[in-house]
Amino acid sequence: MNRFPSIAFIGGGNMANALVSGLLSQGCAANSLHVVEVADTLRQQWQARGISVASAPDQSLGAQQVWILAVKPQQMREVVFQCKPWLTPNTLVISIAAGISMTSLTTWLGSPTQPFTRVVRCMPNTPALVAAGVTGMAAVAGLPQPEQEIAAKVLGAVGQVVWVESDQALDAVTALSGSGPAYVFLFLEALIAGAQALGLSATQARSLALATLAGSTKLAAESTEPPSVLRERVTSAGGTTAAAIDVFMQLDFSNIVAQAMAAANTRAGELSAEFGR
Repeated sequence: MNRFPSIAFIGGGNMANALVSGLLSQGCAANSLHVVEVADTLRQQWQARGISVASAPDQSLGAQQVWILAVKPQQMREVVFQCKPWLTPNTLVISIAAGISMTSLTTWLGSPTQPFTRVVRCMPNTPALVAAGVTGMAAVAGLPQPEQEIAAKVLGAVGQVVWVESDQALDAVTALSGSGPAYVFLFLEALIAGAQALGLSATQARSLALATLAGSTKLAAESTEPPSVLRERVTSAGGTTAAAIDVFMQLDFSNIVAQAMAAANTRAGELSAEFGR
């Protein structure tokens, strides 16, 4: 028996691919999935996996219990109105677009005076591509618990889920875990380049940097101590680590990170104002 609802993905790009792969690995039946995708090449790839496809929203959406809106923010309003004729009172709509507010989604799906009330906004991240993602999720006020559990089960197929209470909190999630992989990759690039500057080969630098990040995050995840204590345990007074940390502190590393996250948070709000009208 299929433990998952029937699901339509509106948009068949990378995140849809990650979610479908995760769902299939968790036992979701391919014939309970449907993908709406405009690109011919992508549709052919979905069909090869035994998944039904369409080039545009059509009546087949009416038979799907869950819709996952997986298009770019600037496309969302138009796509919602294309899908709306096949919306039913029992459809659960999940948006994974950054910056499109709950108010915009519920109004577009319903009306200003009678918004649609079965909506979940979420922000997954790209480690979902290897089933190691984390997704921030926010439900419309009053969404019943069983529907929240369905949404968590679907997004949980590619990693962890964390519920938050509002659009504003989800913007903060976007600044942390949504954009965060890029920060980590930037740091990884810097570690590799720094190691090569010190004489290690590209292969050696990459292996050491990847293992260091993976091991450190695993240690932090499994430890009961806060990261500050773990850092202090590596940092002997007058030692090599202390010399490096002193440079980070002189350059105000924590403030640089805070400013970067604030910029991402601000941009999420700007996207909402720009594309959520």
